[in-house]
Amino acid sequence: MRSKSFEGMVCPIAGALSVIGDRWALLILRDLFAGIRRYDDFRRSSGVTNATLSDRLKHLEAAGLIERRLYQTAPDRHEYVLTLKGQDVAVLMPVLTELGDRWGVSGASEPPLLYENRNTGAAVRSSFVDQETGEPVSVRDLRVSAGPGADDAVRWRLSHSRRHDAAAVSLDCNPPAVA
Repeated sequence: MRSKSFEGMVCPIAGALSVIGDRWALLILRDLFAGIRRYDDFRRSSGVTNATLSDRLKHLEAAGLIERRLYQTAPDRHEYVLTLKGQDVAVLMPVLTELGDRWGVSGASEPPLLYENRNTGAAVRSSFVDQETGEPVSVRDLRVSAGPGADDAVRWRLSHSRRHDAAAVSLDCNPPAVA
């Protein structure tokens, strides 16, 4: 069952989620980043049902994140590859992996996935970087503000959060103590 559409909502996060789809689609993308390309391998990797897998592959293809390519004839068999648009989703994988590891939700005692620079073998992690200086930015120093494409709902959301809890907008991980 599909969730309610985000159509008409001015929000890049909602828009990106609508293109990606759901958790099963994200796991298919995870597998594609790891090099899995074939239907039966997606099934084996995730345990997803045939109906769900078929639906999510069609969704990802229609959204332009993956492309289906013929690799065998008689009978025709296809594999799936990431498009350039699909490769953009790669930035989410280390972030979600780091969250899963930090929260201890993978079921493993040690991190089950590592991201490495293919050229150097060095570990790679996600981070926030100041666009002007190139310096790392702590989550405590982040602020969300209205961009040039913000609509009334975005401005309301931001002003509402500032009015009721300035710590929520700055993403302060150490809110002030309540006396």
